[in-house]
Amino acid sequence: MSLRPSRREVLQGSLLLAFALTGPRALGAAPGGAGLPGSLRRNPRLDAWLRIGADGGVTLKTGKVELGQGILTALGQLCADELDIDLSRLMVISGDTELSPYEGTTAGSNSVSEGGRAVRHASAEVRAILLDMASKQLGIPVEHLRVRDGTIRAGGAKGASVTYWSLVGGKALSREATGTVKPKPPIARHHAGRSVPRLDLPGKIAGEASFVHDLRPANLVHGRVIRAPSHGASLLEVGAAAVERMPGVRKVVRDGDFLGVIATKEWQAIQAAAALARSARWREEATLPADPYAWLLAQPSRDFLIEDTVRPTDVAPTRTLEAQYRRPYQMHGAIGPSCAVAEWDGERLTLHTHSQSVFETSAAIARMLRVPVDHVHGKHLPGSGCYGHNGADDAAADAALLARALPGHAVRVQWSREDEHACEPYGSAMVMKARAGVDAEGNVLDWHYELWSTPHGTRPGGHPGNLLAGRSLASPTPMPTPGNGGPPNYAADRNAIPLYGFPGRKVMTHFIPRMPLRVSSLRGLGAYGNVFAIESFMDELAHAAKVDPVAFRLRQLQDARAKAVIQKAAERFGWTAAPRARGHGRGIGFARYKNLASYCAVCMEVRVDPETHAIQVLRAVLAADAGEIVNPDGLSNQLEGGLIQSLSWSLKEAVRYDARRVTSRDWRSYPILTFSEVPPIDVALIERPGEPLLGVGEAAQGPTSAALANALFDATGARLRELPLTPERLAAALQGR
Repeated sequence: MSLRPSRREVLQGSLLLAFALTGPRALGAAPGGAGLPGSLRRNPRLDAWLRIGADGGVTLKTGKVELGQGILTALGQLCADELDIDLSRLMVISGDTELSPYEGTTAGSNSVSEGGRAVRHASAEVRAILLDMASKQLGIPVEHLRVRDGTIRAGGAKGASVTYWSLVGGKALSREATGTVKPKPPIARHHAGRSVPRLDLPGKIAGEASFVHDLRPANLVHGRVIRAPSHGASLLEVGAAAVERMPGVRKVVRDGDFLGVIATKEWQAIQAAAALARSARWREEATLPADPYAWLLAQPSRDFLIEDTVRPTDVAPTRTLEAQYRRPYQMHGAIGPSCAVAEWDGERLTLHTHSQSVFETSAAIARMLRVPVDHVHGKHLPGSGCYGHNGADDAAADAALLARALPGHAVRVQWSREDEHACEPYGSAMVMKARAGVDAEGNVLDWHYELWSTPHGTRPGGHPGNLLAGRSLASPTPMPTPGNGGPPNYAADRNAIPLYGFPGRKVMTHFIPRMPLRVSSLRGLGAYGNVFAIESFMDELAHAAKVDPVAFRLRQLQDARAKAVIQKAAERFGWTAAPRARGHGRGIGFARYKNLASYCAVCMEVRVDPETHAIQVLRAVLAADAGEIVNPDGLSNQLEGGLIQSLSWSLKEAVRYDARRVTSRDWRSYPILTFSEVPPIDVALIERPGEPLLGVGEAAQGPTSAALANALFDATGARLRELPLTPERLAAALQGR
């Protein structure tokens, strides 16, 4: 299996795919997909997903993209199983607006549950079509035919045979999925359920040219954009003339507040951009709130009562507990700053980007350039993983504007570390309030939960106003007013409805469309803050009831799979009531992501230095139930990565700013977890063959933060309710007791 026909050809900008049967935009628009599984609903044409080559190669096309999560390997496993082919025959094309089916954004832990289901069913249908064709050609009933690596044969090894590629090699199937062909049962699968090695990793680890950052076509020039020093700043004047005379400078581009430069060599572009920045004079305003949480609580909000279950009994609670929790603005913190390469031929734009929403971002850029949407050909190439909406889409828009100013050249725009830190959209700050009325045994009778949050989704979505460049031009496109997601996934209120079976439940969302800082989707959206709050509060309730936190959770749950995950994590961790050593503590956090995807429980052990209050995470155990498992190693990698990222957020990360500007502009002013601080992580997976595929990419974010907070309480007796959980906050809490 190959990700592409030739990675090197792609990176040299010379990919030619002669087998495109019909443009996917046309295929994606095909009607009649209602009732089909996953992304097949949008793309019922089987040619949109698969092509059998005359040379024996099989091409799988997907709109989902590789973010480092191993999705292309997993989709390949599903396809190879249903088609009965060896993985080595498979090539995968992903995230190409002219070659791939439209599957929306790669986000929300939906790639396997939506894209994977589509690939599995499309492959099963294609296999059925091919078997029917073989039956007619061989004159043998379908039920007597067997397939092995694309060769259809009757009876034993010497029986009559025909191959997929001799039947349809190089031709279009011209058929739509019907949804009537059942995929294979679990026992008949050979690839799914195995830890197949990741196809994308060897090249990346060996330093091959794998990323968009490595793309170097022959006509390459380099661009840089000079960003406004603060949100909403206006460019008053700039000394462009002197910069245009600098060595290698091909063009200075100014359009309203958008300012960029193109040079022959990268260092020349860097020097020219620095000179432009020094000469630029901006008008700024002091608009940022000193206290983001007080600001949130004071803003007009759109209020949504998303859960209102009235308790059937009128027994008065014996006690009421309440607490408030806080989540700060946090970065994606991609290790590699964003990059894009664009080329304008005078009519059409070819765009290489590591955006997670190639189709929507390409459409937004087309509208920004005021050209038809199909005049921008978006192609995904891997970039630094971030799991959300970072600077990738804005870098693509920057490259597009500069490329239009210098037709016939591929313009590579590379953001700096400061660009990425200061300009990427952050994860929203949030305030969460929880209140519970309990009975004499501490069982929750009434649960009341409210949250305040700015948006968690301002991705381009086809709208140029969601691009930094789009609203910076002399004829700007205003940013559309963002909204909040509704059920079943929600956004700010993701996981705000607890999975516990409390008899009385009320959950209210206070959604604030205004944004003092630019925000958008960060891994898990509001689930990270909501699970932190709910699972911290559950720990507080357990301690108030003098009940073990694991036992307390189990007796409030009715979902058997939820109980099994908690029990698995506790067992693997060695959860015990035995006294801990001084300064040591253990905690647990649990959630079912979006209340409909993977179940995840995290147990964690910490040690707190009694003098410095330095926090050391000694070990973590994570148990998960993701339904059917396609690639166990890939699944474990996702969960481990999520836990580490969440641990970094929860221990260290918060965006700093003053009244005008973001002041977190490098790793010193925005520290993250270092390799030496990553604890040993043990992942236990619960196998559920035959169960639906559940997304897992964002499942660990919330439980990790709560397990950490609860372990710190166990170690010190101090309850921290504001993220990140730093030694300074711990010292202050201990001093204030």
